[in-house]
Amino acid sequence: MKIAGIDEAGKGPVIGPMCVAGVLVEEDNLHLIEELGLKDSKKLTPKKREFFDVKIKERADGWFVLEVSAHQIDELRTVMTMNEIMVRCYARVLENLRPEYAFLDAADVNEERFGRNVQNGCEYQVRVTARHKADETYRIVAAASIIAKVHRDRAVELLRREVGDFGSGYPSDPKTIRFLQEWFREHRSFPECVRHSWKTARNVIASAVQTTL
Repeated sequence: MKIAGIDEAGKGPVIGPMCVAGVLVEEDNLHLIEELGLKDSKKLTPKKREFFDVKIKERADGWFVLEVSAHQIDELRTVMTMNEIMVRCYARVLENLRPEYAFLDAADVNEERFGRNVQNGCEYQVRVTARHKADETYRIVAAASIIAKVHRDRAVELLRREVGDFGSGYPSDPKTIRFLQEWFREHRSFPECVRHSWKTARNVIASAVQTTL
């Protein structure tokens, strides 16, 4: 039986893409992933994540990363909620890997609802288990978490070379807010890597408009 783990990186930032990764392993080979002793990607240093990224890809029977740009997220949010976007993205990753069973990191307050919606959103039959913090419970999900984070880190690094250092890209980062404020002050718009639909971006615009009144 083919088993997959799925997790995302970058759901919350105002800058940069979201990456949803899946790792596929034959049940008989699951021990190869578990032997790595993986942890949640957020608890690892970037160097450790890069190391495990290589090891996971060597041992897995398949892997796939769906990268969703800031612009794509903005467009999707005009017709669906962020939870619905997450369901669609997880379903697309499953369809690429086609496991018979999958463990998902639940991207909804209701774990069972999220799992059910992803299952129903797939174009083929698959059984799923969705849990909050699944990357701390299932090694296969921790593997997906690492691959998603490494992929996003690389994408963010490329963006920094294009537009400058914007910090982490998260709304809680003062460096990110300063970047948005300065960019908008100079250009009266944001670069395409910014999620315009985020409240953070709208607040920066509102503040700039007030200042000029």
